[in-house]
Amino acid sequence: MLEFINIINQHLKTMSEYKDYGYTNANYTHIYKYLLSPLLSLLSKEKNKIILDVGCGNGWLANLLIDKGYTVFGTDASAMGIEIAKQKNPINFFVQDLSTDDLPIQLQHLKFDTIISTEVIEHLYAPRQYLAFCKKILLNSGGGKLIISTPYHGYFKNVVLSLTGKMDGHFTALWDGGHIKFWSLKTLSVVLQENGFKNIKLKGCGRFPFLWKSMIVYCDI
Repeated sequence: MLEFINIINQHLKTMSEYKDYGYTNANYTHIYKYLLSPLLSLLSKEKNKIILDVGCGNGWLANLLIDKGYTVFGTDASAMGIEIAKQKNPINFFVQDLSTDDLPIQLQHLKFDTIISTEVIEHLYAPRQYLAFCKKILLNSGGGKLIISTPYHGYFKNVVLSLTGKMDGHFTALWDGGHIKFWSLKTLSVVLQENGFKNIKLKGCGRFPFLWKSMIVYCDI
């Protein structure tokens, strides 16, 4: 029995290890074409004064927002991604230690009124822990707005994927480190509400209504 438990624990340890995305340059990711415009429509320099990009990757979005005059900082577990992001704005990006629920020490004094996190939550084994992390940051600032994006899933889209034989490709089973959570607005709203987020709204992105590629879900705490 002890040997069996040790084997299980080793598997759990392996599952929890972070797998680097493998960034090699500062290019925009594939979501740029369909996600950027609806995301920008939710932001204004008057209301979103200090933004944190959680899971910023190679920093393409944060650096673009900085170019547009926003005050933005980015964190990511990928040391390679952060090094690439820092090539343009060296003081705005930091590696996030996944073993702690605290921000890097250089950011802990800042009051973030907005958190953006694009195409992250679908990769996480513990999405509730991630949302609690975001909640903690915003509450330390007196409240604020969370804006996250994730691939869209709804009944009609799932039926179309099944009928067209595209379900296997969509569920990324062959991608090591790929998507492991497949969110609908209903299921994402459940975990958001559990963490006290309110005024939950959706903006579909890419393709046609209810066949959207992704959804931006935004809410307040």
